[in-house]
Amino acid sequence: MKNYDIEATWHYHNGTKHPNGMLLNRFHVFHPSHRPTPYKIYKNAPQVSLPLDKNPVGTFTLDAISTIYNTSNSTILDLGTISKVLYFSSGITKKIKFPEPLGEVDFRAASCTGALYHIEIYLVCSNISGLDAGVYHFDPKHMRLDTIRLGDFRGYVTSSTADEPFVRQASAILIFTDVFARNSIKYQSREYRHAFWDCGTIISNTLAITSAHKISSKIITGFIDLQIGKILGLDIREEAPIVILPLGTTNHDAPACPSLQEAIPEAIASDYEIEYPEINTMHDASCLLTETDVESWRHEITREQKDSTNIIPLGKNVIPKEPLEQTIIKRGSTRKFSLESITLDELSTILSQSTKGISADFANSESLSDIYIIANAVDGLESGSYYYVKEKNSLEQLRKGNFRNASGNLGLDQDLPYDASVAIFMLIDLDKMLKQFGNRGYRVAQLDSAIIGGKMYLASYALGLGATGLTFYDDIVTNFFSPHAENKEAMFLIAIGKKEKPT
Repeated sequence: MKNYDIEATWHYHNGTKHPNGMLLNRFHVFHPSHRPTPYKIYKNAPQVSLPLDKNPVGTFTLDAISTIYNTSNSTILDLGTISKVLYFSSGITKKIKFPEPLGEVDFRAASCTGALYHIEIYLVCSNISGLDAGVYHFDPKHMRLDTIRLGDFRGYVTSSTADEPFVRQASAILIFTDVFARNSIKYQSREYRHAFWDCGTIISNTLAITSAHKISSKIITGFIDLQIGKILGLDIREEAPIVILPLGTTNHDAPACPSLQEAIPEAIASDYEIEYPEINTMHDASCLLTETDVESWRHEITREQKDSTNIIPLGKNVIPKEPLEQTIIKRGSTRKFSLESITLDELSTILSQSTKGISADFANSESLSDIYIIANAVDGLESGSYYYVKEKNSLEQLRKGNFRNASGNLGLDQDLPYDASVAIFMLIDLDKMLKQFGNRGYRVAQLDSAIIGGKMYLASYALGLGATGLTFYDDIVTNFFSPHAENKEAMFLIAIGKKEKPT
């Protein structure tokens, strides 16, 4: 099976490393005037308006991001609830005017590399109050659904996941896709990493808002790619499904599926048709082709625990009483940090609350990523490098010292990780992931780290801090944290600190 020829992943991963990956052109330049339209546009598709209710339901942010809600006693879905889930996942929360050629830019509920917004969300549902059974596309620009197919097609999704129980019982299913060209125009072949980074930060919001509404959900990464693409009417060489998220439960099995007509409303996914064949090669190598492939692929693994020395207990959790919805609306990507310190209690809260609340077909309840930290300015914690020991909710000190210059260097020589109070890196034993999951393990590794990063965004903003995701020099990150991080690969970087106040 092609999925288990893991040389494809190593070729792609090593080839897209900064600074000298052989699949990247060091002289590539992206000009803002070339920014693609960040929306998929359907022509002549029937549309359903979505009611927009931003009022909080009363769940605090930190409770929402740290709680798994996957019981059978799920809230009954209606159009209003679906609308809230979609809006607080990927809706427009603010508009900012920039000088030309950018002009006014719509910013979404979750962060995205380059604000290029290449992740699309689709809905497959049964009849729910206010919405007929069908397949829909979420249009965040106009807060509406574009109708792709009418009828109950949940059975197609269920069979594509080899009858995964959460999918089979769901009354609605979200499908997240990636429009390759919309992000690769700036980031070249490295885009395929960004697919899961940006999908992961969105899913962090989705998991939080579903938890706040007591809606059961589970991350599904194992499915027949072509089958899902066909349901949505996609050419998966241009726009590919990457994650499925079933929502809610129903006691009624999905009926026999209607015939799958080929007629799909005409759509434009990107202004540009630029191709990086390495992206398609990597995606194809990680595709699952049959239900048997999916069934044999699906199993959960756990993190390998190390004996830790030089343990430093974390502080107590800070519990800000800010509703989740308020946090999402004010969240952004911080563009300038002050050099002020955060507290150990604030760092402790971010670490402990962000690493909970994950239910997926590849892991049960906890992230698979390892968390490494450069502490530049944390009151109550000596400056240095650390490893987060999740099982003991403690830090293991790796090295003492002022590493501001190092944190700036690791973060692609940018000011943001230099100025931030902490730079937090997610690393993973990629070889172990690939041996367990094949090439599809690369998707899982990137997504797992990004979900933690997305939760850290929300936790930071709930605490009144700033945060921003960044790219990095891959091997230099591993080398910096070695020998502890030996044989691990860097997946995600987030810088956290106090925002510089405008003068």
